[in-house]
Amino acid sequence: MNNTANAINIMLVDDHAIVREGYRSLLQKQDNMAVIAEASDGAQAYLFYKQHNPDITVMDISMQGKSGLEAISRIKKFDAEAKIIVFSMHQNPNFALQATRAGALGYVTKSSDPEVLIRAIYDVQKNKYTLSADIAKALAIEKLGSDSIALDKLTVREFEILRMIVEAMPTQKIADTLNISPKTVANTHYIIKKKLGVNSDIELIYIAIRLNILDLQTLSDT
Repeated sequence: MNNTANAINIMLVDDHAIVREGYRSLLQKQDNMAVIAEASDGAQAYLFYKQHNPDITVMDISMQGKSGLEAISRIKKFDAEAKIIVFSMHQNPNFALQATRAGALGYVTKSSDPEVLIRAIYDVQKNKYTLSADIAKALAIEKLGSDSIALDKLTVREFEILRMIVEAMPTQKIADTLNISPKTVANTHYIIKKKLGVNSDIELIYIAIRLNILDLQTLSDT
């Protein structure tokens, strides 16, 4: 087990022991993460949060007994600074909306690559909102209504790369983050522009703002 004094201390909440075992193993392999508590339902999550005061809580929302959404609300009432990531099988954007309204800072689907959960933990530790690419795309499409056709042309991977490009992330960093080659990033960049019908990165940023992928606050912070 990692040294909890120097690690990001994490509580896992899921009603399936085998699922907890799987991502406990994943997180414990990280040099600076330690799983200090595990809960099997929302009521236990609330109790264990008060006992262990984890830095990050990774929580499912569909569980026997008290749901994860209720647990998030109770934990946030107890500690307004609590940092919670929902880790769920649900790809419906409505679940993500409800989770963020309850107080979660992140929403990652269980179909995501393991690295996505790791990255979400680092983001939430810094008080940054984070979504896995599939749920971010679903939320954007939900907001777009009849204008969703353009965005829906993109695959989940293309959507994730688009978000990184418009946030001015360098090609090499995108490649390193997604474990792909810089050439693949460059090729995907070209495909994205072609699918969205734009010719330059300026146009790409414009369409990202228009499609609610990037906001003006993000640009002012860079």
